Amino acid sequence: MKEILREIGMIARALDSISNIEFKEYDLTKGQYLYLVRICESPGIIQEKLAEMIKVDRTTAARAIQKLETNGFIEKKADEHNRKIKKLFPTEKGQSVYPFIQREHDHSNRVALAGFSEEETDTIFQLLQRVRKNIEVDWEYVKKGNKRGY
Repeated sequence: MKEILREIGMIARALDSISNIEFKEYDLTKGQYLYLVRICESPGIIQEKLAEMIKVDRTTAARAIQKLETNGFIEKKADEHNRKIKKLFPTEKGQSVYPFIQREHDHSNRVALAGFSEEETDTIFQLLQRVRKNIEVDWEYVKKGNKRGY
């Protein structure tokens, strides 16, 4: 069997490492940029939905969100109908960093896909979406406290 997940992992870790180094000057660390991007793209998102999008547990998301809030990148606002619900919004500081993160993302995409035709790129995208959807089933199952049978 080919080590596809190992390759995906190496790609993800390399890109994450690059981003962490490049975003250090903006005081964004350890993957916080992932959260900031999603909040900029979906202002008013709630923490639980954000954690689900990024595929992390609530505790991990809470820590990253707290750091972003402490560093002035985002703010929490109570929902007007239910005060217990806190919606996440980028601050001016967060919005000002977003274009740089987006440029880095676009550059990384160009580098990663250099030499691939548009058709090959579409195929990779479609195949990776299928892989993600397959994994999401197990992720949801394990997240609910279940154990997978090997």
